[in-house]
Amino acid sequence: MSHTEKEATLYRMSTAEHQCPYGLKTKHLLKSNGYTVDDQLLTSREETDRFKEKQNVQTTPQVYINDKRIGGYEEVRKHLGKPLPDPDEKSYQPVIALFAMTALLAIAASWLAFGSFLSIQTVEWFISFSMVVLALLKLQDVEAFSTMFLNYDLLAKKWVPYGKIYPFAEGLAGLLMAAEFASVISIPVAFFIGSIGAVSVFKAVYIDKRELKCACVGGSGNVPLGFISLTENIMMVAMAVWMFISMF
Repeated sequence: MSHTEKEATLYRMSTAEHQCPYGLKTKHLLKSNGYTVDDQLLTSREETDRFKEKQNVQTTPQVYINDKRIGGYEEVRKHLGKPLPDPDEKSYQPVIALFAMTALLAIAASWLAFGSFLSIQTVEWFISFSMVVLALLKLQDVEAFSTMFLNYDLLAKKWVPYGKIYPFAEGLAGLLMAAEFASVISIPVAFFIGSIGAVSVFKAVYIDKRELKCACVGGSGNVPLGFISLTENIMMVAMAVWMFISMF
């Protein structure tokens, strides 16, 4: 590749009120791929509008390589052969990130409390912390969650308000379990919602063979309904059973 092919001119909006995030991302993308960037700042709305009118484009940033217009951030990614993320693609990344962080949080709490990274309490905290964070994600938009939940939850299909009650019940049970307080409330709540959830997911995925999105991380997630969703519910049931046994 010749030297000129590694030079790019970038026009991006950068004013006291607004610095275009996609302009910054495009600049970083070009430089990280070996391009020398001629960074042309459009320092006012008027200058930006004049540039768009002159170049007959609708948006900025705009990138030119070898005097040829490539386009904005997404077009530059395509030009460089970088895969574009599909907003509709199903992914386990949200739940993997969630469980990884709640596991690390439980380990940190265990170290602070007992001077040990791993104990029975660590596992209990991991499950209860996970329940709280999962409830938090659902509570960001209860309406969207309850709508997605109706696709597969057996009780919610019979009694629609259950979809809006669920995240509050999950959060309450998780908080009480983390504090080991009011087990008479947390144990039956976790067992109830976990059992119904497990049966609902198993039926939808393994009996009915339906391909659905899981509402576990809220109504806007693209997590496939399946093993991870089933595990979430089984964890709640197991935690409830374990805490019930520990009472005696």
